[in-house]
Amino acid sequence: MKRLQILLVCLLAAFGLKAVELKSPDGNLVLQAEVKNGRPVYTLDYKQRPVIKPSYLGLELKNDKDLMSGFSVVGEEISTFDETWQPVWGEVKNIRNHYNELALTLKQAETGRTMIIRFRLFNDGLGFRYEFPQQPELNYFVIKEEHSQFAMAGDHKAFWIPGDYDTQEYSTVTSKLSEIRGLMKEAITPNSSQTPFSPTGVQTSLMMKSDDGLYINIHEAALVDYACMHLNLDDKNMVFESWLTPDAIGDKGYMQAPCRSPWRTVMVSDDAREILASKLILNLNEPCAYEDVSWIKPVKYVGVWWEMITGKSTWSYTDLPAVKLGETDYSKVTPNGKHAANTAHVKKYIDFAAKHGFDQVLVEGWNEGWEDWAGKTKDYVFDFVTPYPDFNVQELRRYAESKGVKLMMHHETSSSVRNYERHMDTAYRFMVENGYNAVKSGYVGNIIPRGEYHYGQWLVNHYLYAIKKAADYKIMVNAHEAVRPTGLCRTYPNLIGNESARGTEYEAFGGSNPDHTTILPFTRLMGGPMDYTPGIFETKVSKANPDNHSFVHSTLARQLALYVTMYSPLQMAADMIENYEPFMDAFQFIKDVAVDWDDSRYLEAEPGDYITVARKAKGTNNWFVGCTADENGHVSNLSLDFLDADKKYVATVYSDAKDAHYEHNPQAYTIRKGIVTSKSKLSLKAAPGGGYAISIMEVTDPQVLKGLKKL
Repeated sequence: MKRLQILLVCLLAAFGLKAVELKSPDGNLVLQAEVKNGRPVYTLDYKQRPVIKPSYLGLELKNDKDLMSGFSVVGEEISTFDETWQPVWGEVKNIRNHYNELALTLKQAETGRTMIIRFRLFNDGLGFRYEFPQQPELNYFVIKEEHSQFAMAGDHKAFWIPGDYDTQEYSTVTSKLSEIRGLMKEAITPNSSQTPFSPTGVQTSLMMKSDDGLYINIHEAALVDYACMHLNLDDKNMVFESWLTPDAIGDKGYMQAPCRSPWRTVMVSDDAREILASKLILNLNEPCAYEDVSWIKPVKYVGVWWEMITGKSTWSYTDLPAVKLGETDYSKVTPNGKHAANTAHVKKYIDFAAKHGFDQVLVEGWNEGWEDWAGKTKDYVFDFVTPYPDFNVQELRRYAESKGVKLMMHHETSSSVRNYERHMDTAYRFMVENGYNAVKSGYVGNIIPRGEYHYGQWLVNHYLYAIKKAADYKIMVNAHEAVRPTGLCRTYPNLIGNESARGTEYEAFGGSNPDHTTILPFTRLMGGPMDYTPGIFETKVSKANPDNHSFVHSTLARQLALYVTMYSPLQMAADMIENYEPFMDAFQFIKDVAVDWDDSRYLEAEPGDYITVARKAKGTNNWFVGCTADENGHVSNLSLDFLDADKKYVATVYSDAKDAHYEHNPQAYTIRKGIVTSKSKLSLKAAPGGGYAISIMEVTDPQVLKGLKKL
């Protein structure tokens, strides 16, 4: 009888008459998938509460029969997978990859074409993708649009930025889904690269919260050879639908079977901390592609950057336009006297890095071509190997090596992508020959060839090409203005950082909202770490440039906390080094804090309000805690029960002073030290726009405890 029942279920599914059910390993998530009237459709519930209502799936093709209708189920396979793997670097030492999988094989009667929709259901969410097996009926095809739907169960609170094919550098808007249309114009900043593709179009990673307390996040994983996905909202029915980034002629993707799409992801929990701790996106990426990863190391660095961002210094050697790269006679050009990337100045940063234990020094504006920045009409603007006359590559290499410090390369491509590709081998060889093992690449400006977008398939392929090519030379990549990350750092761990969001530099351009750093971990950081560049102690930009009256929307104590709350294996002490001198007691936390971890615990979290994280430094029993709060501040009542029960620790607490405030008293902080154990409980207050940071060091020498009291 049991065999007959199973056979009946399979037959019903094959004819599209009954939905196939898949549960997460813990049973809390339930997926139902079926073909209804020839169209693939799915739903998702969490603890018997609807997350995704019936939502259709499929792709529209250019000049061809679509892959959206006329299907029947011809195969169904359910399986379970469970492994534990170790990342090269990360928030935790071990990651469990445990899911139940459903592969539905669909056949389109009219064309005979086959398409597989693969669902993977984890305890923390869902991933699904389209797969196109090799077949005579479907070889080359052009995607006109992907129509993956995410039908919401209510008018959720959402944390969103406008849809844009070129940038994520927006302040996040918090609103109901139904309010997106009315707020879209207000969300567009003057420096936006273009008008959004739709009055209800938003970018992923999209974070939401339902009225009944479910936290929902939509993103994508393993974006390879495909266009980046955005979401367009039907705000009458609360249905999101995928919207791919087009190329210069409006096509969304060029495919050749066998091929597959990226994963579309839906994370869900009734605890916001579980969203932050999720490794679903990493788990949906392929394992590490490299056999030897010994050359990939997390990096803590300083650099001549903030002084150029604030306008104190310049990237260019002269204010006059160059005649042509490699042909300008700089001996006849008068320097502007404000060029930051000069040998003597960089040596000061090398000295600072060596004194305080930093790994590298980033130098931007070192190479010829910056005078042509305004035009950017020639694709020979940069060759990535020709220094300005005041930047002595060989001398700085010798000096850095003598101090035990490396220099970090900067490649600003000016979005002339083909130019960068044809110079790439030469540029990477130049790096190796001169002792560089990490590069910050930039893609500022409109893409050349003209009409292409930063997030289109062509550029997605370029970014991955640059990462793979860098690996050939054992070089780590920190890509700015590139497509937002989708977990590819698991497969290619030399991708140690991305920007792809509004970073600290926007504090010098007019300021970010004080809740910005309480939202980014729920949105941008879902797919991978961000080079956010924290550590700005002098919050008044006018101190560097009297003509700039912007200020950093953060207290000094919160700047310390960001090294813990904004996870990255690449962390910069971003301020000018002279601004650290008056606050060396607080700077000690930046020196101490790790950049690679064995464990991470999300202690408190509410998107847009506050985040508190504890992390255990790799290979030690030392912990670091950080809290970031919005304009309302936050009070934490922390239990340190994550510490080992049989050990004592010395905790140093860096917190906002009682009168601290991100607007009018940002540099007011206090430092106190004492003994803590796993039984300790701390009550700490973060000021408006503030936070706190704690270093918790295991005691191995009892003499350290003398004179200290319990906190």
